[in-house]
Amino acid sequence: MQISEVRVKLIENKDDRLKAFCSVTMDNEFVVRDIKIIEGTNGYFVAMPSRKMSDHCDKCGGKNHLRARFCNNCGTQLSDDRAKKDMKGRMKLHADIAHPINADCRKKIQDRVVTAFKDELEKSKMPGYKPVDMDEPDDEVPEIVT
Repeated sequence: MQISEVRVKLIENKDDRLKAFCSVTMDNEFVVRDIKIIEGTNGYFVAMPSRKMSDHCDKCGGKNHLRARFCNNCGTQLSDDRAKKDMKGRMKLHADIAHPINADCRKKIQDRVVTAFKDELEKSKMPGYKPVDMDEPDDEVPEIVT
C-alpha cells in the first residue's frame, strides 16, 4: 500500500486537543476521510474515523446512544449497563469505521499524516494562505450501470 495523498484541514479552536481533520488516499484508488489529528501528551497522533454505538429501547424499539439515560422516542429510563466494556473495563462507546490491521500500517499512516499536518501548519503562517477544501471532489467517479 502506498499513501498517494494526504489532505489536512486545520481546526481553528486553539484550546482543544483536536488539531485537524484529514483524508488519506491510498494507491490513488481508496480514500479514508475524517481521520483526526490529536495533540496528546507525547505529541501528535491520529484517530481513525468512528461512529457512536447505539442500541434500541426495550419498550418501543427507539434507537438511542449508549450514554442516553432516557429513550429519545418514548422517554423510558434506560439501563446504565447497556454498553460493552473494553479490556480495561471502560465502556465501549465508539466503533471504528476504518482502521489499520497492524502496527506497521498504523505507523506508516500516522507518520505520513503528522508530517502533512506539520507542513500544513507551516503553510498556514504564510500570507495569502488558503485552507484545503476537503469537500473538493476527487477524480470523477464513473456511473455504474446495472
